[in-house]
Amino acid sequence: MGPPRRKVLATAEETMTPPDELQAGQQLARVIKATGNNIYSVETPSKESLLVELPARFRSTIWMRRGSYVVIDTNALEGRDNKLNGEIVNIVRDEKAWRKAPYWPKQFARQVQSAPDSSDEEESNMGKMPSSDESDA
Repeated sequence: MGPPRRKVLATAEETMTPPDELQAGQQLARVIKATGNNIYSVETPSKESLLVELPARFRSTIWMRRGSYVVIDTNALEGRDNKLNGEIVNIVRDEKAWRKAPYWPKQFARQVQSAPDSSDEEESNMGKMPSSDESDA
């Protein structure tokens, strides 16, 4: 049986709005990959790769993909002697609202993707049927 609906909704509501400021030891990070058992590899704005744990309140409630953003607390697991460098304390769901926050790192600025110029490239025939006028008669 899953968690009560009120608990799920409270957790979801908490992640929608960004806090006014981050606490000491907290920073934003980008999810690189899920390594298993609720452990995620994240990248900080300084390009440092860390292993962080997803707390029980987010498990099976909010799903994260590669490239999504989270708030991690590096002071949360100081007393434990293991490879984990921190804990996820919040998940960025409304990225547009979070980007307006003063603590959003400039390294995570949205990159503008330009459309490829198809006029310079030939059309690929990969995976296409040969034309009917190309007969081997």
